[in-house]
Amino acid sequence: MGCRQISVIVLFLWVFQFADKTVVSSAVEEKGTVFVYGRAAVGTVDEDFICATLDWWPPQKCDYGTCAWDHASILNLDLNNTIFQNAIREFAPLKIRIGGTLQDLVIYETPDQKQPCLPFTQNTSLLFGYTQGCLPMRRWNQLNDFFSKTGAKVIFGLNALSGRSIQSNGEAVGAWDYTNAESFIQYIVQNNHTVDGWELGNELCGSGVGTRVAASQYATDTIALRDIVNRVYKDVSPMPLVIGPGGFFDAAWFTEYLNKTENSLNATTRHIYNLGPGVDQHLIEKILNPSYLDQEAITFRSLKNIINNSSTKAVAWVGEAGGAYNSGRNLVSNAFVYSFCALIWRRLMGRNALFTTFSGTKKIRSYTHCARQSKGITVLLMNLDNTTTVVANVELNNTYKLRHRKTSQKIARTSQMPWVSNGETQREEYHLTAKDANLHSQTMLLNGHALQVNSIGDIPPLEPIHVNSTDPITIAPYSIVFVHMPNVVVPACA
Repeated sequence: MGCRQISVIVLFLWVFQFADKTVVSSAVEEKGTVFVYGRAAVGTVDEDFICATLDWWPPQKCDYGTCAWDHASILNLDLNNTIFQNAIREFAPLKIRIGGTLQDLVIYETPDQKQPCLPFTQNTSLLFGYTQGCLPMRRWNQLNDFFSKTGAKVIFGLNALSGRSIQSNGEAVGAWDYTNAESFIQYIVQNNHTVDGWELGNELCGSGVGTRVAASQYATDTIALRDIVNRVYKDVSPMPLVIGPGGFFDAAWFTEYLNKTENSLNATTRHIYNLGPGVDQHLIEKILNPSYLDQEAITFRSLKNIINNSSTKAVAWVGEAGGAYNSGRNLVSNAFVYSFCALIWRRLMGRNALFTTFSGTKKIRSYTHCARQSKGITVLLMNLDNTTTVVANVELNNTYKLRHRKTSQKIARTSQMPWVSNGETQREEYHLTAKDANLHSQTMLLNGHALQVNSIGDIPPLEPIHVNSTDPITIAPYSIVFVHMPNVVVPACA
């Protein structure tokens, strides 16, 4: 998988949601076992797995009484913000996707563009609730300088509705008019700017959001984009990726699309908002329910099967994910209840994912990767329970080799962790909790200490605690724990 996407760029991002409780207490302790299968990796992620989206929404965008976007748009974001710059640099590199609903209403102010370059204006009678907007080349030049300075890798979402007409049944018909898009791509190349991937459209696949495009036509348009990229970048290396469709998964639509794009597509992107709208009265119930969270794996397997059974060479990406759509919910989407420290993931979790299960409470989510910056493995454990502290041992299943400094032995079936090898007697643990046990807090604690930037905008150090390798792992209620085990060597990570 190429990329896990998050909806806005902040230091601590995405993926894990907790219950709507303001106080965390622990009255129960339960034992469990993490089983890690280390013979071979079950999946591989890209080196730049963590990604984020910069959207187009103007300050007037409001949902459920909250106007959350303010100056977070591509067009008005403060690119000189030191904290913002430092956060992106820390990921080295971070994929940044420029896109979102309004991208399919954007024109680009290239030299041959005859239309006036006007900003988005709210008009609820129009598609998506806004007039056509424009990306001035002066603003693009500023963005390009910013991306170059911070080392970001850019995925640019193109307007895929240009040239089409919207029918009464909601379908957008006609071929894509790529004149303005091609002119913009030529501008990028002529000015030695860098775009790492071009994505066609936003949420126009399947039944679409606002409108939709038939899979056959979308495939034809994707092939046209590939032809443009091949032509304009013929003397440029490396050639950027061609990506699509950037929308919600529909099995029949994706099957037709992937079969008809043939080898024109490098990555197929889908969006995940599995919690529904931010106003959903059952949002917390969904967040708490492990079975509900597991449903996303079913969708991924379906897409994987479609890819494997088609002629495409495209890989699967998550192009955008925000949990709850329509800007989420205030003090939920922007607080600890929605949090996951992506920067710790970036530093500890390597490319190879290992099959991992947990025996015990159903409220523990467990994941394991080969360690990124050293030998060994990193285990990630998330406790969805509000009262139960879980004390867990880690065991390896299946045959593997445990390497010591002077000896090598082969151990079969199941063996309890941890072992001591390469002279290591300790492991590193990173325990993430909410400040004051308030899950709506916007301050995250790492091993009991608040993670805050200093007065000049430096990202705080992410220091682990060191624990004896023979001790079990303690996962407090509503906490996230990364455990780096440098002493454990398995074939998948050798």
